[in-house]
Amino acid sequence: MKEFNYDLLILGGGPAGISAAIYAARGNLKTAIIDTSILGGQVNNTLEIENYPGFGLIGGFDLIQKFEDHVDKFDVDKHIMQEVKKVNLLGEEKVVETEEAIFKAKSIIIATGAQPAKLGVNGEQELLGRGVSYCAVCDGAFFREKVVTVVGGGNAAIEEALYLTKFASKVNIIHRRDQLRADKMYQERAFKDPKINFIWDSVVEEIKGGEKVETLAVKNVKTNEISDVATDGIFPYIGFSANTEMFTDQLELDPTGFINTDISLLTNIEGVFAAGDVRVTPLRQVIVSAADGAISANAAIRYIESKDTVLTK
Repeated sequence: MKEFNYDLLILGGGPAGISAAIYAARGNLKTAIIDTSILGGQVNNTLEIENYPGFGLIGGFDLIQKFEDHVDKFDVDKHIMQEVKKVNLLGEEKVVETEEAIFKAKSIIIATGAQPAKLGVNGEQELLGRGVSYCAVCDGAFFREKVVTVVGGGNAAIEEALYLTKFASKVNIIHRRDQLRADKMYQERAFKDPKINFIWDSVVEEIKGGEKVETLAVKNVKTNEISDVATDGIFPYIGFSANTEMFTDQLELDPTGFINTDISLLTNIEGVFAAGDVRVTPLRQVIVSAADGAISANAAIRYIESKDTVLTK
């Protein structure tokens, strides 16, 4: 099995990981990014981004391409499509083992991100890919002239609902409260769209269907009344869960599974930092992840310099 040695390993190639790699390489660290997929993370599945400074409107994939073009100007190794089997963060030398190689480094930044949270109801797993989807951009075109349902009331839910109106004949939005949490701009667009129907004060109790999704059992949280809502597809956007499964026995996590860090994004383990959506943060946005990448890389540079363990290039 191949073995690689670096000053800094970055787990995750989304905005936080790419930003960290740029700053680390400029700080003269021998740096590598490891990702289980292609670079970009969730942003690849975002249709449009309107709040990243410098771009009035840009597609998520296009923005990530600019990120990747930028990091390619530096001497950063990219190991993508790597299935991580084991991670040891506790030693002075950090070790990541994949199916293809063993990676060792003096410091590591965890930027593995988060994934859409599951509803946790009957039928969700069974009908995944047969009407249950967590990516409107990926699957919206399969629902032309059909009825779909989005669950949630934040920015992601409303953005995806608006996107789905390009294809669906009707878009239900189920929200457990009687008002949305999304930015006012998105709320106004949704309220004006004739294809969007709101089901307030409600939660999904079950997803029903045979070969595909057919109906949802929906419970009104105020009256406890349960009714069936006909739909051809359901897109849950109720938040995110951290991709921290491989670190649970080593890192200090909050009750919901996100990594606790200090102001420099240091975790409870010396030389291990966390950046982006995977950590405890008040806001999960591309700009925050990019900033986290810069902060964590700068902290890693200082850590390595203090230990006097920078590897010779």
